[in-house]
Amino acid sequence: MRSSERFVRPALLCVLIALQAATLSAQDATLTVGTATAARGVTAYGELNVPAGGDPTLNIAVTVVNGAQPGPVVAFVAGSHGTEYASIVALTRLTSRIDPQTLRGAVIIAPLLNVASFEQMTVHLNPVDRKSMNGSYPGNPAGTQTERALALVADQIVKPATVIVDLHGGDMDEDLRPYSYWIRTGHELQDQASRDLVGAFGLDHVILRDIDVTNPASIRSLSGYALSLGKTALVAEAGRSGLVLPEDVDALIAGSLNVLASLKMIAHAFTPLAKPVFVGSGARVQAEAGGIFFAKAKRSALVKEGEVIGETTDYLGRVTGQVMAPVAGLITFIRGVPSMWPGATLANVAPLLTTVPAYKKP
Repeated sequence: MRSSERFVRPALLCVLIALQAATLSAQDATLTVGTATAARGVTAYGELNVPAGGDPTLNIAVTVVNGAQPGPVVAFVAGSHGTEYASIVALTRLTSRIDPQTLRGAVIIAPLLNVASFEQMTVHLNPVDRKSMNGSYPGNPAGTQTERALALVADQIVKPATVIVDLHGGDMDEDLRPYSYWIRTGHELQDQASRDLVGAFGLDHVILRDIDVTNPASIRSLSGYALSLGKTALVAEAGRSGLVLPEDVDALIAGSLNVLASLKMIAHAFTPLAKPVFVGSGARVQAEAGGIFFAKAKRSALVKEGEVIGETTDYLGRVTGQVMAPVAGLITFIRGVPSMWPGATLANVAPLLTTVPAYKKP
């Protein structure tokens, strides 16, 4: 990589942050999100109270850490998928690592958006209305529970923030290796700012994804919606198969603190990622029918196109098919449980990128 393409360009990041946070430099003495109101130098706890509609109400826990000095506002969000446990636990532990007396700017932390998913152990969707809480932005105040909740998240968490950090991990059915996403919009300063945060976060594998923020289908996720508003957005994932492993939780906490340090909001030593492994978005293999899945390859394995990575059987143990790698590349995640249904994702394989291509509008 040429010196002009170094992974971290803090000067450009500071330019974009300055542009986005011009009105935040005179940050009000108090910051309110939902029922949490924090004066300067104070941490406050509260909820986003989603009113009842055609389905029940929902209360989303939120923390506001309002620094003693003005600066950027960074929002950390997890639990859009309520059984991605490592990321949820990481954000419950992040607050205690941030001292509001020495913080510059403010931090908003929402560890668990999809409460019903968490409590009912339902993967991917909100069981109340069977909708995705990471695929329905900007929400609808008159819609179903997911839509009403995301309308509040959009208004009270996303819009006040300068930077959005969206944490995920392998759901209960996904044996996932840690990685971040560098999501590009084609806007140079915005893209470089996101890239700088990926470097600061520190996960060594980075999935490259290009989106069109003028296409409604591309901005239904939290990150896409935030990018469409001109925010800086980062998605990072660690955790797998319903496990809460210290290495995954610690990696997400450390990465979050690194983001704050890179924005000069806290004093925290970190080393930006020097040589990330870039991979493409990849290709998914989906089940054609119900049955039992057995993985024959491990997450993080490098495989060839057409290589057998899994096997399926019926409920009597009779083999019904072989699961092949759709492309050559890295297994970013593979199904971590035997159960499958028509359309269930069995694996994702992402090609390794030897160079970082220019942005290409989808």
